[in-house]
Amino acid sequence: MNKYLKNIPGIMDALEKHFNYNEETTLKRMSKKRDPFKTLISCLLSLRTQDKNTEMVSKKLFAVADTPEEIANLPTQKLEELIFSAGHYRKKAQTLKHVSTVLIETFKSKVPDTKEELMSIKGVGPKTANIVLVFVFQKPALPIDTHCHRIPNRLGWVATKTPEKTEVELGKILPRKYWLGFNEMFVSFGQTVCLPISPWCGKCPEKSCPKTGVGERRR
Repeated sequence: MNKYLKNIPGIMDALEKHFNYNEETTLKRMSKKRDPFKTLISCLLSLRTQDKNTEMVSKKLFAVADTPEEIANLPTQKLEELIFSAGHYRKKAQTLKHVSTVLIETFKSKVPDTKEELMSIKGVGPKTANIVLVFVFQKPALPIDTHCHRIPNRLGWVATKTPEKTEVELGKILPRKYWLGFNEMFVSFGQTVCLPISPWCGKCPEKSCPKTGVGERRR
């Protein structure tokens, strides 16, 4: 058995105790009203762009169109203009129109609340589906972004090459009671302490991390 797996409950409890994850993150602001459609669309806009752009573009778009019908009926050129700052605007415009149309035709304009149904919509991947499940429907799932992929590998919990594989492996070893808060916790931890480069190892509650002291680590 991987010796580092024994530390999982202790690390999760320590992170909850020593770090404050109650700040207003972009994702929390996007989903705080638990509007499934707006959260889904914002997640699709967030791909390959910065959080600040996602928030700005989402507000701009929703001021004009914030229902599946309105986005589906919006002229493509107008939609592209509205979401231009999110990057890859042509492809994203196609995705938003397709997703909106499928919601109308297949799900009666309602965002489904199961991963299988969400991922049956072309353009909706596992991360987006899991974000909607966790932040809107409060269903246990594991949205894996760059931090949620990097840190479990750094801690020795998994040895994976992709976020998709990390989700699968974490699902086998991480107690389900931690799933709802996992993404928010590890994103905040990864942004403030366990940084991609020069992490603050001295501020980390996990002293047995196999990567402590390797390379340029700040203390």
